[in-house]
Amino acid sequence: MTPEFPSLVEGAVAVLLTAAPDTKALAAQALAAEWRSGGLAVGRATPPDRPARPSRPELRPPRDMPKRRATGSRENRIALLHALAHIELNAIDLAADMLARFAGPELPRAFYDNWAQVAAEEAKHFRLLADRLEALGAAYGDLPAHDGLWEAASGTAHDLLARLAVVPLVLEARGLDVTPKMSADLARAGDGESAAVLHLIYEEEIGHVAIGRRWFDFECARRGLEARDTWRALVRRHFKGSLKPPFNDAARAAAGMAVEDYGGLDKPLEHAITSIAS
Repeated sequence: MTPEFPSLVEGAVAVLLTAAPDTKALAAQALAAEWRSGGLAVGRATPPDRPARPSRPELRPPRDMPKRRATGSRENRIALLHALAHIELNAIDLAADMLARFAGPELPRAFYDNWAQVAAEEAKHFRLLADRLEALGAAYGDLPAHDGLWEAASGTAHDLLARLAVVPLVLEARGLDVTPKMSADLARAGDGESAAVLHLIYEEEIGHVAIGRRWFDFECARRGLEARDTWRALVRRHFKGSLKPPFNDAARAAAGMAVEDYGGLDKPLEHAITSIAS
């Protein structure tokens, strides 16, 4: 059978260069499946500075995004699900960029296994949320969105350790803090289907944060660095603002993060993710 992708990294770049959201998600899932089959080499390729994006939604600065309201009405549930779908679309690209940008002989196959899995699961999350939007009579692209997640990642394009510190261990860990409440709010609003989707996303995101922790610790050990102090220093250097409580200590612990890791970094979070998840 002829491989669909020349290599894992070239496939990751193809995902990044795909603008259509559904096609991007399907490509990420196909790439992960082909990698799992053992038919691809890691390969080399240069990722773009920014991923391709569709003409809709309109992208605005985070400060210009409307504040999210309670989830009771159909319109407010659509706004929440649209915002989460946008996060998951970005997450596909962030996982693909992890594969493409940081591939190298110093990394074992398990690194590529893990991030290909993350890309496929983020694609699944996007498609589930897109399906819920469709069920509510809406579609991804109907509402404006912000570009804050990619902006947060672009400042760490030079260093795998910095990228791991910020994306899985700050941005995705934030999702562990806020998703259970959003799921419960949707259930109380009578939208059990959307609540179930968010619960599934929450459970799989614990695994994504754990993957980030695994490879952060690996890279610290490879460079002879102490993990906790290094993470805290990188967060202060590369993340705008501070972490926002309350923290889901149990979920963070399940992902390998101790309270001592993030304690004291809890001033109001200024990053754009709070416009969605606070």
